[in-house]
Amino acid sequence: MSVKRSPLFIAEKDGVVICNLCPNFCKIESGFFGACGVRGNKGGKGIIPFYGFISALALDPIEKKPLYHFKPGSQILSLGFAGCNFHCPFCQNWHISQNTDIPGRKMEPSEIISAALAHDSPSIAYTYSEPLIHMEYLLDCMVLARKHGIANVLVTNGCINADAAAKILALTDAANVDLKCFSAQTYGKTLGGRAINSGVHLNAVLEFIKLCHEMGVHIEITTLVVPDLNDSAEELNAAAEFIASVDSAIPWHLTAYHPDYRWNAPPTNPDFLLNAAKNAKKILRHVHTGNI
Repeated sequence: MSVKRSPLFIAEKDGVVICNLCPNFCKIESGFFGACGVRGNKGGKGIIPFYGFISALALDPIEKKPLYHFKPGSQILSLGFAGCNFHCPFCQNWHISQNTDIPGRKMEPSEIISAALAHDSPSIAYTYSEPLIHMEYLLDCMVLARKHGIANVLVTNGCINADAAAKILALTDAANVDLKCFSAQTYGKTLGGRAINSGVHLNAVLEFIKLCHEMGVHIEITTLVVPDLNDSAEELNAAAEFIASVDSAIPWHLTAYHPDYRWNAPPTNPDFLLNAAKNAKKILRHVHTGNI
């Protein structure tokens, strides 16, 4: 399968590829890939060899995304990819997000649309691992989906730069954004952002959320509550206050963590999660708990 377009948000200078897609701004030498593992450099040219690589294809209830307020009760065709621009040590999907040498197959955008039509799916979700690092493929799929009256849904960490965000959100109908925490230090240091403690990663996510709302994209937010990482009352309250400042009607999903990948903290206490949701409901209209 040939790539249908040149890589977007890529600069090439003196044999080095500079990726401007996300705040990592990876400078990639020939023969290597950026932090995401899928955007690379071959002979001084930007390459996207994972264009169309699908690690998972499934028909899910839309509530599994989770989206509780967009086409409730419907089924959604869900595509999984490979790689991620974060390296969260507690990742619940690390088998595909932290690897590219995984089982899968190449699928043309037209094949994805055909699959959605065959299953009478009104929506397509770009999900499981981080979809935005596959920007070129998503745009090709989304344009075709729109032509066939199929809604585009992003399930994403939302950590991309403003120009890229505007381009993808123009074709997006709904998004669930993973607000991993409300600490610049945690985003920069623990989650694998390259600009440690600078705040650029958290800021990028917050701006993505605000842009979703401004552009009329239906948005819901998920936070995986990890003990001793992002579960302080101060941090959860700050996150709730930010969401309310954008729109108090934005649904917030507080989900329970379980030990996985490289993180061995005990699972989130269900009573703690329910109490956190109760507090958040003082300023947000829709707060949901999950994984309990």
